[in-house]
Amino acid sequence: MKSEPDDLSIDDLAAAPAQAFEWTGVRNYQARNYMRDLMQPGDRLLFWHSSCPRPGIAGLAEIVAAAGPDSSQFDPGSPYFDPRSDPSSPRWVSVSVRFVARTPLVSPAELRRHPALADMVVLRRGNRLSVMPVTVQEWNYLMEEVL
Repeated sequence: MKSEPDDLSIDDLAAAPAQAFEWTGVRNYQARNYMRDLMQPGDRLLFWHSSCPRPGIAGLAEIVAAAGPDSSQFDPGSPYFDPRSDPSSPRWVSVSVRFVARTPLVSPAELRRHPALADMVVLRRGNRLSVMPVTVQEWNYLMEEVL
């Protein structure tokens, strides 16, 4: 899961390790579907800093609440407000995440140096989704060889 550090960083999660943070603002259908269909409480995730001077994996977090309505879609004061979203049938979902650990910052260039990670979705050119899957094999390799 990618986040701009100015919005939510691994340091923000680490400062409140018991707190669940709602992952709001995902407005891409494919990324929404990943959260809705693939993420379950207890799943671990790579916390990726994006749109910053030093992007890459910055830490680990876990899903603590399955997908439910994204509260920001109904808030007119939110930059993620969606006036077309109906509360009886919400268009957008969010999961809640909690801090697990900081990691050394691992840049996309560093990840590309590992042939075992060559097919990672996040490393594909032009892929800008904020939520992307990681295979079990990629996860295990990252935990054993990179992080």
